Amino acid sequence: MLSGETPDLAALEMLCSVGELGSLGRVARERRISQPAVSMRLRNLEGRLGLTLLQRGPSGTRLTPAGERVAAASRRVLGEVGALLATVGSARAEAGARLRLAASLTVAASLLPEWIETLRAAEPSLSLSLEVANSAVVLERVSAGMADMGFVEGREHSEHGLESLTVRDDRLVLVVSPEHPWARRRQPVRGEELARSELLVREEGSGTREVLEEALRAWGGVSSRLELGSIDTILGAVRRGRAPTVLSRLSVAEHLAAGSLVEVATDGVQLTRRFRALWLAERRLPPLAQHLLELART
Repeated sequence: MLSGETPDLAALEMLCSVGELGSLGRVARERRISQPAVSMRLRNLEGRLGLTLLQRGPSGTRLTPAGERVAAASRRVLGEVGALLATVGSARAEAGARLRLAASLTVAASLLPEWIETLRAAEPSLSLSLEVANSAVVLERVSAGMADMGFVEGREHSEHGLESLTVRDDRLVLVVSPEHPWARRRQPVRGEELARSELLVREEGSGTREVLEEALRAWGGVSSRLELGSIDTILGAVRRGRAPTVLSRLSVAEHLAAGSLVEVATDGVQLTRRFRALWLAERRLPPLAQHLLELART
């Protein structure tokens, strides 16, 4: 542990300056403080060290032999302190350029790539890590401080200790393969029929599954047992004609445009939702995360 004799670094700098400039007044002018303030700082240093460091006279102030020795050692110490501060500055810059994200599958696949590309263009030194998981896991990661910010989908909850902001709205759509009987039907699929149908659905904990369960709650919720944890796996199974699915329109837009999937109209089913950004309320959102949040909202 440092002893009570440990000197004030600013006073050591002043001592070195006296040795170079030969005057308390010149040191004061260089530092833009009063001469009495410099004198008091150096007297305190002498008292702390138990040494006479300065010899004051009509023609100026010079270092005593003890002052010369202390000043020489001080230059080495101040040089190391400068190196320490440079290391701290570098570490702070690296930390400021690092961003830890967690995002639900839909956001990560359909929205984040463009946001991150724009952010990288503005912040070339950006170092980013991204964990892709369902919304329940994203909430856990942000709550545990393992991610600076998370993006989730589904209904809005009052998550304890978290701040949240809606970044955009989304709509789920019912899709089938072109060979599926529903691809040619003219009447919309109503909620009760959707609830009793074997659908390909996301796993428990996903925002998409949560919205669908809530939409079909009046008819008993989702009855399907065909659960898959990957959007790509679900889409592959739907294209092979196995069963319908309900997913974000963002996730199926390219397949609808290519004709490999067909959107089926629904009636009486609320399939809209929101994408939200989440972060710890007790922590200030890092500048990079603030920038990304602005991109997400615009």
